[in-house]
Amino acid sequence: MNGQLDVEKRGRRAAEEALPSRQRQARTRQAHSVDVRHWYERALAEASVQGRTIEGGAGGQVHVLEKGAGPPVVLIHGSGVAAGFFLPLLNELHGVRALAPDRPGSGLSDPIDLPRDRYHATAVVWLDRLLDALELNTTALLGHSAGGVWALRYALAHPERVEQLVLIGPPALPKTRCPLPYRLMATPGVGALLSRVPPSPKSVLRFAGFMGERATLAEHPDLVDLFVVAGRDPLAVTALRAEVRELVSPFALLSPSGWRRHSRVRPDELRRLAMPTLLIWGEREPLGSVSVARAVSELIPRGRLQVLPTGHGPWLGQPSQTAATVVDFVRRGRSEGCEQTR
Repeated sequence: MNGQLDVEKRGRRAAEEALPSRQRQARTRQAHSVDVRHWYERALAEASVQGRTIEGGAGGQVHVLEKGAGPPVVLIHGSGVAAGFFLPLLNELHGVRALAPDRPGSGLSDPIDLPRDRYHATAVVWLDRLLDALELNTTALLGHSAGGVWALRYALAHPERVEQLVLIGPPALPKTRCPLPYRLMATPGVGALLSRVPPSPKSVLRFAGFMGERATLAEHPDLVDLFVVAGRDPLAVTALRAEVRELVSPFALLSPSGWRRHSRVRPDELRRLAMPTLLIWGEREPLGSVSVARAVSELIPRGRLQVLPTGHGPWLGQPSQTAATVVDFVRRGRSEGCEQTR
């Protein structure tokens, strides 16, 4: 295990050295599609959430959605979308200070280079500097889908900064299986053909069907539009391809799990999660059954499982219940922490 930790530390150091120059280069790259900016302007005009842009600590700009006051909760979104996908959840979060950044290259945030050999080490550095820029010494960290892998990797690298960890449908966990759309994206030739077809509302809802959320996403036409504009934004598409390349095997159609071996979260890594950890899992989760989620939660020393009657995006159909689950977990964890320090 010590050898593995040394490799991780070297990877993080290399990523830290490389990130500043890459962030400066982001300013000279192509801007995000104007449609993404227009989407945010329309969506935030009717929301209880505010958007702002901050310097991410190394020269790159990060767009952040923010709402409320109280214990901080940083929400990390998944692949192929932006922090705006959390809006139904953010609108229901009360009693916490919720902060949802657009990940690099997504939404309105600057892109960074995420090299294949240091992908998650670079992501950890980006998140660490984001927390510095937000002036958060510690926080609760919530990650959805691939954003859950970012959150998990960060919690392993910097446990002293993560008070509670919330994982909603994270991929690449033990016994999980990659959904078919991502297997197709990762397959050489097939993925290239698919990328030539621009997304439409119809194709977005077809994709949502694979994720157990077709009917619920259809009730949020604004979020359908977000998937469309993100799927037509060259910077966001590049970020999506990099993540799929990192997580999914090019031979995924022939593989039982579909994940790249090096990207899989190992049982011993889950056992190292020292903070209170909540795993939220939908009954229609395409990554695996509830029994898979239960086995994962049992590997985490302070793990807890909450099953909801949903698919991959529980706040689409159950925004109030999902928000209440998160807030109760965060506030209870802080109360228990205060009791232990007395």
